[in-house]
Amino acid sequence: MTPKVRAEKVTATMMEHDKASNWLGMKVVESDEGRAVLTLEVKDHHLNGHYICHGGFIFTLADSAFAFACNSYNQNAVAQTNDITFVAPGKLGDVLTATCEEQSKTGRSGVYDAKVTNQNGETIALMRGRSRNIKGQHFEEDTP
Repeated sequence: MTPKVRAEKVTATMMEHDKASNWLGMKVVESDEGRAVLTLEVKDHHLNGHYICHGGFIFTLADSAFAFACNSYNQNAVAQTNDITFVAPGKLGDVLTATCEEQSKTGRSGVYDAKVTNQNGETIALMRGRSRNIKGQHFEEDTP
């Protein structure tokens, strides 16, 4: 199995069980080893009291892209820490895209950067996530 096929199979398996990402309306655009791209259209129920996209939803989009990227090796991984910087607001009707890419993977730990942009390519938020591998796989596969 190629790394891309493995990543796509992990993503499909995870997305099937990911009630939160599905309920919020996220769509997977791309998955590959150490990389994932997700989108979310900002709708009325995503807005906060300032009539802009609630930061928690922007964070959740970035965090979901991070989850798919760090699990792409078919080794269960969870977040150790995440931090996010909000750069600009997401607005009603915006299509936000979170692109997450692996920066470092050593032993059981990984570092991933996610960038959230709108449909015009403007940066909305930047997130850094640190992952930790735990026991288990998303689907049965012999490991080397």
